[in-house]
Amino acid sequence: MKGLLRRILRYLAFEQGRAVGWYKRFCNPGGDEWAAWLKRHGGFHAIGEHCSIQVNAIITDPAYTRLGNNVRLTGCTLFGHDGSVNMLNRAFGLRLDRVGKIDIRDNVFVGHGAIILPGVTIGPNAIVAAGSLVNRDVPPGSIVAGAPARVVGDIERLVARLEQDSARLPWIETLNRYRDSGDPALRAEVEQMRIRYFFSG
Repeated sequence: MKGLLRRILRYLAFEQGRAVGWYKRFCNPGGDEWAAWLKRHGGFHAIGEHCSIQVNAIITDPAYTRLGNNVRLTGCTLFGHDGSVNMLNRAFGLRLDRVGKIDIRDNVFVGHGAIILPGVTIGPNAIVAAGSLVNRDVPPGSIVAGAPARVVGDIERLVARLEQDSARLPWIETLNRYRDSGDPALRAEVEQMRIRYFFSG
């Protein structure tokens, strides 16, 4: 019965843009699935291919937001406007406006709790660390962290280090077989190998 309900909710959400709250609650879509829904119904300026957006990501102004290919957004916040302008307008009888685009280029990861402010371009090939406050452009190929975010590394060095580290992992061959086949039994085997490695001895 639950499977039928989930199929109906997915159909309503994807095909008609309806029952989205129920869809999120009962189907618990992963990042790839939610990005596909947002690409179709989210009102973004553009979303590229192979993106992943967690359902707890907050994007206040999708019309001002462009995502390239292979963008990964965790539980982060993207602001396309400055809300303090509304208070200033009322307090001083003004008609101010402060908005900006958010342009996230290809191959970018934005960590949990990161905040991206208006008028920012990130990447391509960049990582924004968890908890960062990004108030200026992130250069291509860089890793940024902190509040405000500053360059703390580069992608090429990170990839080289991760390749060396990954080659030494006892589960890497099994993980690669899983990636090639998608066999859930191999995924479970990798999980058990990791647990034994982390907690034995």
